[in-house]
Amino acid sequence: MEAEPPLYPVAGAAGAQGDEDPLGVPDGPEAPLDELVGAYPNYNEEEEERRYYRRKRLGVLKNVLAASAGGMLTYGVYLGLLQMQLILHYDETYREVKYGNMGLPDIDSKMLMGINVTPIVALLYTPVLIRFFGTKWMMFLAVGIYALFVSTNYWERYYTLVPSAVALGMAIVPLWASMGNYITRMAQKYYEYSHYKEQDEQGPQQRPPRGSHAPYLLVFQAIFYSFFHLSFACAQLPMIYFLNHYLYDLNHTLYNVQNCGTNSQGILVGFNKTVLRTLPRSRNLIVVESVLMAVAFLAMLLVLGLCGAAYRPTEEIDLRSVGWGNIFQLPFKHVRDFRLRHLVPFFIYSGFEVLFACTGLALGYGVCSVGLEHLAHLLVAYSLGASASSVLGLLGLWLPRPVPLVAGAGLHLLLTLGLFFWAPTPRVLQHIWILYAAAVLWGVGSALNKTGLSTLLGILYEDKERQDFIFTIYHWWQAMAIFTVYLGSSLPMKAKLTVLLLTLVAAAASYLWMEQKLRRGVVPRQPRIPRPQHKVRGYRYLEEDNSDESDAEGERGGGRGDCAEEEALPAGPGPGPKPAGLCRRPCPYEQALGGDGPEEQ
Repeated sequence: MEAEPPLYPVAGAAGAQGDEDPLGVPDGPEAPLDELVGAYPNYNEEEEERRYYRRKRLGVLKNVLAASAGGMLTYGVYLGLLQMQLILHYDETYREVKYGNMGLPDIDSKMLMGINVTPIVALLYTPVLIRFFGTKWMMFLAVGIYALFVSTNYWERYYTLVPSAVALGMAIVPLWASMGNYITRMAQKYYEYSHYKEQDEQGPQQRPPRGSHAPYLLVFQAIFYSFFHLSFACAQLPMIYFLNHYLYDLNHTLYNVQNCGTNSQGILVGFNKTVLRTLPRSRNLIVVESVLMAVAFLAMLLVLGLCGAAYRPTEEIDLRSVGWGNIFQLPFKHVRDFRLRHLVPFFIYSGFEVLFACTGLALGYGVCSVGLEHLAHLLVAYSLGASASSVLGLLGLWLPRPVPLVAGAGLHLLLTLGLFFWAPTPRVLQHIWILYAAAVLWGVGSALNKTGLSTLLGILYEDKERQDFIFTIYHWWQAMAIFTVYLGSSLPMKAKLTVLLLTLVAAAASYLWMEQKLRRGVVPRQPRIPRPQHKVRGYRYLEEDNSDESDAEGERGGGRGDCAEEEALPAGPGPGPKPAGLCRRPCPYEQALGGDGPEEQ
């Protein structure tokens, strides 16, 4: 009985099925090697390269969207929780029933002091932290500190709220400085991935032309600030869906309020001490805080899981290797640059105008006249106006660079002048449409201000070695402006509007003077960035000096091991041992086997 042929041919042997397959390629030992391990016949290197860089560009877009969404959720949770917390703690009945004589107003004042005062020293540590942890990890850690602040509200005590507020104040400048640096780096990387052919022709060490990444930077900053300004709307969701159901109407809360708007002094003088009709249950408060905590945790996951690194690993090492003393000093040395000195008034105004929108306009004009129940809707109007108007930053693609920034300043100038002469009547709703229009227009000016400033800094300072210093200086001056507003919260509204108006005029004039200097060709004086000083550690068997050898071995070998005893090789051609084999120290595996090297005799 004949044996049945095998179902599959035996590899490497010719069987009954022949030496060739149906395609004509010989099988077995006669098969050509190129057919087995060679390149795919339809491989198109140019097409694969194009697909590779397209994936890289999509990755950059993913990074921008994830960082923008993470910043929006983080700031929205922080503002929403702080606003709800301050309203609840303001109510006299809530404090007495829930906390008795614990001194909640004193805790709140110290908490606000921790948030506003701590960033004063941020210029000393922010660049060091960003260089030590890296841009992405600094963002992640700062978002985690914001989440820590949210978690402490489960147990509201002095030893939980105040330390977490101080930690939050320390994280404010590092978070937003690293965010600004991150978006700028993404624009530069997108340019590299879009013009990879030009990069190959110029060489890896050649820098791209000045201003080449500016169009991408405009788009990415518009995306980022569209998300960021939505955080003010997200912060009002706890008010709209939870706290508004417990509030008294305006006839009760504004009963003793006499002056609003430009005639007011301080913050809501005469406002009723009880604003809650019924006290919210503790279980409902825990549910709201748990939702906010979950959103903060989601923001951490977005930054951790979806945001890629801002720099290559070798670039991160180079940025750290300039020396920690130099990293500490360089933000102060950048004061020599006249461009930064001219932009400082705009940095200060940028902090003033955000706080005025949230306190002066929303409280001094809004809540003072139409009641606390309309606060959330006013801030939502401001948020949506600013978010939609962030797209106007793209006008910089077609218009001269100063136009968007000066247009935002001009709009705020007109609004400030109008508010200076307007005092709405308390408990009258006929003028509420003016408040909504003012909130939306102020949001338009804020959007042009924020997108214009961040884009301008990214264009003026393209060197990746300087960007974290520049954004640190920008957000530190913003924090100083916010601290100034905190100190002057009891001033009359006319004084606040005067300071705002003078700062705005000085900022616009100083910025236009800077642009005039640049057009005249004045060269800015930038501090020199030291060259990286790499310290090689590890891999000691590759070094010339063997740090593991004993004193006796060092004396016997002359400090160079076996190679010091080798005689010089003959210079002429001829057979002989190779120098690489003689002068190489045995690897640890060879030493364990007792061998002397690759060619053991």
